[in-house]
Amino acid sequence: MRECIPGLVWIGNARDARDVISVLKLEIVAVVDLAIEETPCRYPREIIYCRFPLLDGEGNSPALLRTAILTIAMLIEMQLPLLVACSGGMSRSPAVVSMALARTTNGSSNDWLKRLASSGPCDVATALWHDLQACDAVRNRTH
Repeated sequence: MRECIPGLVWIGNARDARDVISVLKLEIVAVVDLAIEETPCRYPREIIYCRFPLLDGEGNSPALLRTAILTIAMLIEMQLPLLVACSGGMSRSPAVVSMALARTTNGSSNDWLKRLASSGPCDVATALWHDLQACDAVRNRTH
């Protein structure tokens, strides 16, 4: 698990997401699980747990992608410490977090992805990134 925004956003893998003791020690209050192939986690009642079962590639519903992005962006805006996890912590998690951070900072998703990649392993599936950018393009056309 790596801290991307100090005290606010962590990116991790399936094992990190299931390490409840570490999550509680870090005072993380929300966990967003993006792995379709993993079983849902079990957390104590005080932890917000959201699961968006995303494929690591093409074939995700645009509505599901947008909902994952907006949920993470909302948690960031509310300053709720959160962990975003997928199976390996290298594709879905950094990609969706980049999109959410771009929304909350009015920055570039590409710049955020580069920043997250510089802090740890990152291997975003090209098809997934393309679909996420298409969701963002829709947002930009409507604003």
